[in-house]
Amino acid sequence: MNQYLLLLHETPADSASITPAEMQEIIARHQAWAEALAQQGQLAGGEKLTDDGGRRLRLQDGRPLVSDGPYAEAHDVIGGYYVIVATDDAAAEALAAQCPHLQGRQWIELRRIEALG
Repeated sequence: MNQYLLLLHETPADSASITPAEMQEIIARHQAWAEALAQQGQLAGGEKLTDDGGRRLRLQDGRPLVSDGPYAEAHDVIGGYYVIVATDDAAAEALAAQCPHLQGRQWIELRRIEALG
């Protein structure tokens, strides 16, 4: 079995108009999807990331340079992630296609995790 990382990409401006009730509905859909995967042994983890954009680290003149992460006007940010378990790429794609994150302009980046050792 392989593990896959699902990076949940979104446009920050799209979520600005979501009501609290709509947000609760979205959360419930994610919880139901994740619970179903967990019961089938196909969920290894996942979390929503904070909305603050995090921090970026890059080397500049051989030293780490730390700056704020994506800003609210960013066109694309990663709002969360899942780690799923699947037999192959096609099975992982089928699971990702059922993720409630896929709606509107939101999209999922699917990456196989390379096993170490």
